[in-house]
Amino acid sequence: MKFKIGFGFDVHRLGEGETLVLGGINIPSVKSAIGHSDADVLIHAICDALLGAANLRDIGFHFPDTDNSFKGIDSKKLLIEVMDKLRTLGFSLGNIDATVCLQKPKISPYIDEMKDMLAKTMMVNAEDISIKATTTEKLGYVGREEGISAYAVVLIYKAAQ
Repeated sequence: MKFKIGFGFDVHRLGEGETLVLGGINIPSVKSAIGHSDADVLIHAICDALLGAANLRDIGFHFPDTDNSFKGIDSKKLLIEVMDKLRTLGFSLGNIDATVCLQKPKISPYIDEMKDMLAKTMMVNAEDISIKATTTEKLGYVGREEGISAYAVVLIYKAAQ
């Protein structure tokens, strides 16, 4: 077996809104993430980690914000395309470990739903996806509720040839 590890990071500004798209689900919130797509930082970090592990550059290379065909796109569609690229190369997912940094709203009640949505979207087992949430103790742009960030580490593998 050949194992590869990838790391991903994403950040988006927060602005007025009624929902926050995170892990492919809508979470009630007084602020929404602002971006070219639906601004789902968790999926974007996971996509970057997967692409990096497979040595396929980054999410901006494959889905540039200068391309209007991605304007407002559901990030689950990007994740499906990333998984298709990896499967074409013979890779399978080992696991994902992700952390979302957000002062509020509290997202802990939504973690199982996010895991289920990601598993369904990626066609993997939810038990192979770990999502954690943290605040920054009111420090920095996350603490001031100006932005949201996410980190992801993935393990991918393929049978030795």
